[in-house]
Amino acid sequence: MAQVKILILGGSFAGLQIARHIRDYMTSDDVDITVVDRKSYLLFIPNIPLEVFDGKDPNTTLQLPLASILDKDGTHFIQADVTGIDLDNKQVSILPSERPGAAADVLSYDYLVIALGNRLAFDKIEGFAEYGQTLTDGFYGNKFRHYLYNGDYKGGPIAIGSARFHQGIKGKLDFIPEAMAACEGPPVETALSLASWLENHEQGGPKNITIFTPAKLIAEDAGEKVVAQLLELAGGMGFGYKNNMRDISRITKDGIEFANGESLEAELKIIFPDWVPHAFLIGLPICDETGFVITNREMRNPDYPEVFAAGDAAAVTVPKLGSIGHHQSYIVARQIAKDIGYLDVEEADKELYNPEVICYGDMGNGKGFYIHSNSWYGGETQILKMGKFYYDLKVGFKSTYFMMGGKVPHWQWKLGTWAGDKV
Repeated sequence: MAQVKILILGGSFAGLQIARHIRDYMTSDDVDITVVDRKSYLLFIPNIPLEVFDGKDPNTTLQLPLASILDKDGTHFIQADVTGIDLDNKQVSILPSERPGAAADVLSYDYLVIALGNRLAFDKIEGFAEYGQTLTDGFYGNKFRHYLYNGDYKGGPIAIGSARFHQGIKGKLDFIPEAMAACEGPPVETALSLASWLENHEQGGPKNITIFTPAKLIAEDAGEKVVAQLLELAGGMGFGYKNNMRDISRITKDGIEFANGESLEAELKIIFPDWVPHAFLIGLPICDETGFVITNREMRNPDYPEVFAAGDAAAVTVPKLGSIGHHQSYIVARQIAKDIGYLDVEEADKELYNPEVICYGDMGNGKGFYIHSNSWYGGETQILKMGKFYYDLKVGFKSTYFMMGGKVPHWQWKLGTWAGDKV
């Protein structure tokens, strides 16, 4: 029997976990798995703010090499940019990215998993390159770290918030709400931890910072009860808050101008942009009108059942959150195992996509916050907790993730959530 070819586009949180979880059911003798990513490592993005405010270079502490980890499972790794998908011929066009000048190539598949994440549309924000800051990757994290630790900050007002997220509606599942921001855990975390940094370095505190959102409520996916608690806490600490800003019109030397006609004076502008799909996905029949991949609750495209999506590339991933990508990865691996005959239907379908928000954030000074909520999707859970324990859980998850090579058992994830809820 010929090996089944599974091609996974993307080696970050969703793609790496899918590749590794498939091996729970099938060996390299059973299936041929290839992972394609434009870079040779996974960057542990959730902990960038924590490292930056601790004065560390995130590129030295948060990179997990992909090739050596995947090789232990008998999985191939190719460092390349994905340039196109031919759905009818089951082929993917790539351009190897190890060295400039490589020739284009083509890979074939029996099953395709799209876990390429998204593009961060900083290039759509006028003035960001000249006047903006952010914490979304190693480059921007280090730029911001140098800004703080070199003494460039002069103690003026700070604005932290999100540009508007543009979400598609084609093929949208009825329990997925429309979000105004892609994910607002990062701006909340950044505001809290930066306020602690300012206090510790005698350069101000919460009163320097205004948090803004394009939505009616910041972090609306956390639920109204949780948001009310967060706003009460932030207001009591002295943070400013601006909602319904709609979108960022432009950033200037002196502040931010918004689509609703308002503006904020700010010396420091920390921005989290719109999250948009990769250009080659736009217009494909598997995608919505913006370019995110349409799936059902099996994380499978209804028109091309051999195509799956997980993580930020999937249209149902709203908000664009790591915990949701983890859940989807587990589902995809089990569904492929079902298709090939290594897992029975009843067992594979025990767990289908049923989203909930699970978020751990740094608050500075060794404290963290924990949010667990499904109310945005019609559920009744809304939990917010704070303290040293949740900081330890955040730091501990990164250590465990690296130690296990990106393969976190689903039971361990559920145990962490139970501990977050109960302790």
